[in-house]
Amino acid sequence: MKSETERLQEELNKNLFDSLIEFLQKSHSGFQKNSRDWGCQIKLREIPTAALVLGVNVTDHDLTFRSLTEVLQNNVTPYVVSLQAKDCPDMKHFLQKLASQLMDCNVDVQSKEKEGVQVTQKKIHYSMDSLSTWYMNVTQKTDPKIPRKKRTPSQWQSPPVVLILKDMESFTTKVLQDFIIISSQHLHEFPLILIFGIATSPIVVHRLLPHAVSSLLCIELFQSLSCKEHLTTVLDKLLLTTQFPFKLSEKVLQVLTNIFLYHDFSIQNFIKGLQLSLLEHFYSQPLSVLCCNLPEAKRRINFLSDNQCENIRRLPSFRRYVEKQASEKQVALLTNERFLKEETQSLLENLHVYHTNYFLVLRCLHQFTSSLPKYPLGRQIRELYCTCLEKNILDSEEYASALQLLRMLAKDELMAMLQKCFKVFKSSSEKHFGNTAKRIEEFLAQFQSLDAEAKEEEEDTSESQSKGLQKTDLYHLQKSLLEMKELRRTSKRQTKFEVLREQLVSFIDSLVREYLLLPETQPLHEVLYFSAAHTLRQHLNAAPRIALHTALNNPYYYLKNEALRSEEGCIPNVAPDICIAYKLHLECSRLINLVDWSEAFATVVTAAEKMDANSVTSEERNEIIHARFIRAVSELELLGFIKPTKQKTDHVARLTWGGC
Repeated sequence: MKSETERLQEELNKNLFDSLIEFLQKSHSGFQKNSRDWGCQIKLREIPTAALVLGVNVTDHDLTFRSLTEVLQNNVTPYVVSLQAKDCPDMKHFLQKLASQLMDCNVDVQSKEKEGVQVTQKKIHYSMDSLSTWYMNVTQKTDPKIPRKKRTPSQWQSPPVVLILKDMESFTTKVLQDFIIISSQHLHEFPLILIFGIATSPIVVHRLLPHAVSSLLCIELFQSLSCKEHLTTVLDKLLLTTQFPFKLSEKVLQVLTNIFLYHDFSIQNFIKGLQLSLLEHFYSQPLSVLCCNLPEAKRRINFLSDNQCENIRRLPSFRRYVEKQASEKQVALLTNERFLKEETQSLLENLHVYHTNYFLVLRCLHQFTSSLPKYPLGRQIRELYCTCLEKNILDSEEYASALQLLRMLAKDELMAMLQKCFKVFKSSSEKHFGNTAKRIEEFLAQFQSLDAEAKEEEEDTSESQSKGLQKTDLYHLQKSLLEMKELRRTSKRQTKFEVLREQLVSFIDSLVREYLLLPETQPLHEVLYFSAAHTLRQHLNAAPRIALHTALNNPYYYLKNEALRSEEGCIPNVAPDICIAYKLHLECSRLINLVDWSEAFATVVTAAEKMDANSVTSEERNEIIHARFIRAVSELELLGFIKPTKQKTDHVARLTWGGC
């Protein structure tokens, strides 16, 4: 699963990286040609700049930039530098960071071996002139005899210098402006290409840079895949497949998606939550040993111990399954270990088939409902999947509304949906879905044949109307109109298209009723499904204030030291100093007198310690206790429980209430 996740992320970024590489190579071609054309000279004064909009999921940006740096070094240039705003408060630090990273880059192995003297970077005052001189010296060492087509990026005569500003919004405006102005003057000898990492909007470039500076940039916009599309792709490849047997229950999936949608939009955190769910499942579920591919699971069933067989019998889904069986089979399942193992193999195989059918029909239903007005079953397949996990979709109002809307669609829309659904079933290797694919193909042929039949009917009606108009009078006309009115009132006849559309909707409904059943209805679903949403929420939704209060108010909860056990409201004498000070501060009001607090602290601590009067004098002991009190108060201030106040110099203000 981990390797699939990494491969998936590489594929999602591949199109973006390919576009960036093409832009960089095209931008640098003018410098390599050394053209003297006036238009090219004007263009060479503009710094090629890629505005890379990555979105607000800042926690994922580091991984993206690391992958981008690796791709650029392998395909474009060895000189790739990444800078962050926190490391560049002014121009001096900006150039120092740029030079230190740039000079660590190696043009090739030969040049690395030939360089005998390395300059100490800390003592040199860097400038664009020194960087340009360094660049010219390094690039002149490249062998010009090597054909251009056979050169690697590190063997180019003049490889560009790519500077990535990871968080452009955080950079100081003056630093950016000064660097761009200076770099534009040295562009003919120091081929710089900028990549702006933008989290918000491309407009931020014009907000940070005035027109006089932004006109020195040749900016091209690049947009990464949106977070929601990324999430849908990850779910589609990791959960909506039989490749990985591990699955999430509705509540667990809801916890992970809610954290993603309402907290950070971070795919990395979502994947970590998925990994944590997998870890918890294998840790808490004794039968998770069977959560593997089907052949391996069947092999492991043969080696199950007696305790593991009893765990199978205790599963709620298996108990419901046993209750539905005949009495003889019930006795065999509850007493015969060999028969139980054979039945378990059969049930796991049925569970695998259930998932295969489930995901195929789910994708088919998504093709029909993803473009309906107001999206009753959601626009993304993950929304439809959550709905199917949460409750029986057949009983939901959203499903009834979706069927009602399908009965109102035009022929072109239905045919487009049918073609997508046909591709889904055609790509499946399941044999019993071959008939389903043929049935969908028949529906497509019938919809296409409606056009020819409609033309013939129009011709027949026009001929009959022309014949009927030849011989008639007022009496016969009134009689025929009354007959037509009575016929319409008694029987509303459907057209062939309406009949066919109704048949199609009924066919889809039958697939949903047969295959989109709740996972809880399947025996042994607990082996594959992780459902401890509360445990996962405790791990992911951290509550630091509650944890701090628990640790300071009851240190035994974490330290598990019997000496720290105490009744509620009491202060253990041997507790850490910060715990004693914290419990004493809970007894105070808004302002705390430091003298009274110190005396109370000394009283508690002295009761705990049995010092030898000969070894430590009373004055020395008081100094030690006073120093411990000052340290405990400083730690509480650092944690945000108290702060100094100007109202009274010998008091501190309490900042927390409500017992924590």
